[in-house]
Amino acid sequence: MIHSASKKYNCIIVEDEPIAAEILENFVIRNEELNLVGKCADAVHASSLLNIHDVDLMFLDLNLPVIKGFDFLKKLKNPPFVIVTTAYHQYAVEGYELDVVDYLMKPIPYDRFVTAISKFRHIVESEEALLEIADRDYIFINSGKKQVKITLQDIFYIESLREYINIHTKAETLTFKMPISKIEKSLPSKIFFRIHKSYIVSKLKIEVKSANMIQINGKKLPIGRTYKPFVEL
Repeated sequence: MIHSASKKYNCIIVEDEPIAAEILENFVIRNEELNLVGKCADAVHASSLLNIHDVDLMFLDLNLPVIKGFDFLKKLKNPPFVIVTTAYHQYAVEGYELDVVDYLMKPIPYDRFVTAISKFRHIVESEEALLEIADRDYIFINSGKKQVKITLQDIFYIESLREYINIHTKAETLTFKMPISKIEKSLPSKIFFRIHKSYIVSKLKIEVKSANMIQINGKKLPIGRTYKPFVEL
């Protein structure tokens, strides 16, 4: 499921200097892989853009008014990939701690911008290859440099913990760094369904079910209000 060349990645520019924002916008327009869905000058507007659009990549200036770039980034629950732009060297260390894709120093040369986009694309394509459905009775999930094979029949339920998921199986609990929505797309809907923003369950493993709860392997899992219409009772 690696992106073809025709795929465009949605991006936003968060930059309070008009000239810097214009330069970045021109760079984005020159790059066929990128689709600019919005630009803004502060964190408040950036939040609303992220709510409106499905954003793959955010160009984030660190020296924003009111809320600084990194403070804004720390508050985001599911941030897109981030390329940081700044005129100040001292932010670099914190940027790497926050797992940003790349760090562009102003004024940004176009060739350096292109390198950052290549890094971004490489990371995205690696992530998309994480969940490789080999056959419908098992999935492979990449964990670091190794692939973990999980038999679908062994899965009781999957639990989301912020940016991690716990896959509870017959033998053990496996933890991976990925959003629950990502694994949900890769599981056969005949067997698995979402009952809560934090839980996906296997229909084969349900022991007890009621209007508000499903019990699997002795554990009671809540049914979220928004998921109730989709949970077959």
